[in-house]
Amino acid sequence: MANAFYEVPVPINEPVLSYGAGSCEKDDVKKALKEMKAETLDIPMIIGGKRVTTDDKVAIHPPHEIKHTLGHFHKGDSSHVHAAIDAALSAKPAWEAMSWQHRAAIFLKAADLLSGPYRARMNAATMLGQSKNVYQAEIDAVAEMCDFFRFNAQYMTELYMQQPESAPGIWNRMEHRPLEGFIFAITPFNFTSIAANLCAAPAMLGNTVVWKPAETQIYSAMVIMEVFEEAGLPDGVVNLIYVDGPVAGDIIFSHPEFAGLHFTGSTGVFQNLWQTIGNNISKYNAYPRIVGETGGKDFVVAHQSAHPKQVATALARGAFEFQGQKCSAASRAYIPKNIWNEVKKHLVEQVKSFKMGSPEDFTNFINAVIDERAFDKISHYIADAKKADNAEIIVGGGYNKSEGYFIEPTVIVTEDSKFTTMCEEIFGPVLTIFVYEPDDFEATLDIVDSTSPYALTGSIFATDRYAITLAEQKLKNAAGNFYINDKPTGAVVGQQPFGGGRASGTNDKAGSILNLLRWVSPRTIKETFVPPTDYRYTFLEEA
Repeated sequence: MANAFYEVPVPINEPVLSYGAGSCEKDDVKKALKEMKAETLDIPMIIGGKRVTTDDKVAIHPPHEIKHTLGHFHKGDSSHVHAAIDAALSAKPAWEAMSWQHRAAIFLKAADLLSGPYRARMNAATMLGQSKNVYQAEIDAVAEMCDFFRFNAQYMTELYMQQPESAPGIWNRMEHRPLEGFIFAITPFNFTSIAANLCAAPAMLGNTVVWKPAETQIYSAMVIMEVFEEAGLPDGVVNLIYVDGPVAGDIIFSHPEFAGLHFTGSTGVFQNLWQTIGNNISKYNAYPRIVGETGGKDFVVAHQSAHPKQVATALARGAFEFQGQKCSAASRAYIPKNIWNEVKKHLVEQVKSFKMGSPEDFTNFINAVIDERAFDKISHYIADAKKADNAEIIVGGGYNKSEGYFIEPTVIVTEDSKFTTMCEEIFGPVLTIFVYEPDDFEATLDIVDSTSPYALTGSIFATDRYAITLAEQKLKNAAGNFYINDKPTGAVVGQQPFGGGRASGTNDKAGSILNLLRWVSPRTIKETFVPPTDYRYTFLEEA
């Protein structure tokens, strides 16, 4: 029996390797890419620690090479949803009874496995399955995932250390129990680390999880489960199913022991799930926790005092890294006329220098968008912009899906601050710019604040500190993550806790203690050392 107050290893952000020419890490990833691409994997569901197969097998193709087959996943049905819930509930008593330091140790080991022997494999899986270049994969699938595991272990200890005051003769204590029931994690394609964290954060606190990943992320989800298993995660703590959303939802959101939803995805889906949970509220044993991050229409505002080349580079990186498929990606920009020509020159020059193609060619900066549905949606916006009288495409505009889902990074300039692509979430490599009069800076900030229903990320570029102060104040509700003289992407666990408000989600800040608070139910315990033996209070006595 443990009788010490343990301190977890001090978390340090996992270094992002450079993958420079001739580096060992580049050689390792190239080898992993070759090996993984040479085999056709059979990918089962994992329920209660068992590999579960079905007769319904779905092929997985790299978005950048759609004629190649990486493997097949076994698609499940309603019976597998029931089985996953049962497995999670069966595993729960032993898992929540496990000492916190042992739960922490599992995920700390997972981080070391990921940063060591699994590094190349996790990167290669993300590169092949989600068409990320090696640097974007490294930032996401290794560094950020390691950071989630290590920092969450630290946050867990800080949470448990938060204790109430005690008066003389009384000892007040607080315990942070896992939620009653099971957690449902619905995870996106665009960040492998988010998929892992949406399962791992509740699990670290003693909860058990049913996990439904995006079908376009299953290839790397398989590797996440390999890491969890090798780290010693007990059977049934995380149950991985590949089931259509409505099939899973009909069962899970009607189950009395549904305890919480950890979600990253579209606003429409999240709102529908929230409504379903609300309609079913009387069915549950307790009020479910609902945590969601749901996208953005993220902005860059430049002031007339900004450095043009800094603005152009922020736009080139912020809008087009990972093909703009980040919920934080710069999608709309507001540039004053006095610096516009120079910003335009540098931006067009940089975008034209991008190489596009397979992530297996490490000289390619741009790769494919995730699937045909995304390709069709994004290309439709570009086609409409080409026909518009009040917009002009100044670079890019091409797209082709004969070999893979390739869309050129596209910059649209519009005379209308409410042009369609300034307002609607596109989730692809499309940036729209509105050029404003330098003296209209404050009015432009009002436009920025009111244009979109989202409020995830945004940035201001200026050297004038009064302009920065004004923007920070007027845009205080327009972005949960606000950047000064930086692109609006690249939040780091432990440094910039991530999340936004309005239509962007519940702003529970992944990568901070705030997210962990949602997965516990506190219990206050008061112990009186010498209880009274008479009901009478002093006020009853007369002189």
